[in-house]
Amino acid sequence: MSRQHLTGDVHVLLKRDNTILLLKRANTGYEDGKYHLPAGHKEAGETVSNATVREMKEEIGIDINPNDLKLVHVMHHLSNNERIGFFFEATHFSGEPVNMEPNKCSELFWADIHHLPENMVPYAKEAILKSLAGDVYSEFGWNK
Repeated sequence: MSRQHLTGDVHVLLKRDNTILLLKRANTGYEDGKYHLPAGHKEAGETVSNATVREMKEEIGIDINPNDLKLVHVMHHLSNNERIGFFFEATHFSGEPVNMEPNKCSELFWADIHHLPENMVPYAKEAILKSLAGDVYSEFGWNK
């Protein structure tokens, strides 16, 4: 068996009171029209926390101190390919979220964390629900 190299996803549950920020995907070719968390990919040589901070600046224009990220869930998921997703909660950040990538995102939406929209990227919704239940690890997308 050969060693596999997995893509690392980073996601943020950006919280205000009982809401989290969601982005509506557009023009990406993957789950367009569905809501997703602010997210991105870890680059080679980059720590997961640094990737998360960088992606939040690139996607929604906010600054987060890595010490203000709380890991709430890890998901080994199979969506369009096999990945390891790191889900962080952030309640402290600088700046107001704005759509920094209008070519990939058609809307920012503060959703009630206990009443998530139906039209969400499935693995992201599952990770949010698992994190709310206190589950720190899950697997998604494999037929069991």
